[in-house]
Amino acid sequence: MGTSEPDDGPPEPDADPVGTARTIALRKLTASARTRHELDEALQKKNVPDEIAAAVLDRLEDVGLIDDGAFAQSWVESRQQRRHLSRSALRRELQTKGVDREQVEAALASVDSEDELTAARTLAAKKVSSMHGLDRVVRERRLAGVLARRGFGSGIVTTVLGELRDGQGA
Repeated sequence: MGTSEPDDGPPEPDADPVGTARTIALRKLTASARTRHELDEALQKKNVPDEIAAAVLDRLEDVGLIDDGAFAQSWVESRQQRRHLSRSALRRELQTKGVDREQVEAALASVDSEDELTAARTLAAKKVSSMHGLDRVVRERRLAGVLARRGFGSGIVTTVLGELRDGQGA
């Protein structure tokens, strides 16, 4: 089941443009946390004039409804725990969402190499359980691919595969 967002619908011709922009942004924020960039894109799609969009987004930032730094921190914690992503994959996701480089780096500062290794181990253990009937070389190649696609570097991939080989016969 996917989450559906409320339909913002087209703005009414005689509607107050500031009120329309505020309504669109608040509906998006009600569905889930958003970055300023994501909200700006939503407003552009609804043809909200740039100056009105900027004023509404500035106001939402002032009252704390938009906080890209907090969004980035929460995103990193959630995605690393649930999806077992590397720092580089998390960085790419946040950049795609329009989070400022400094805020991305601040959020990623909480992820150290041990956290990243733990995430890779957890992901590999989860995936290896479905590969018992495969030849060891095939399992290792597939696990290496899974880890690489999640952004883990060759050092971590090698470490995790070695641990599995030594401990579980990956």
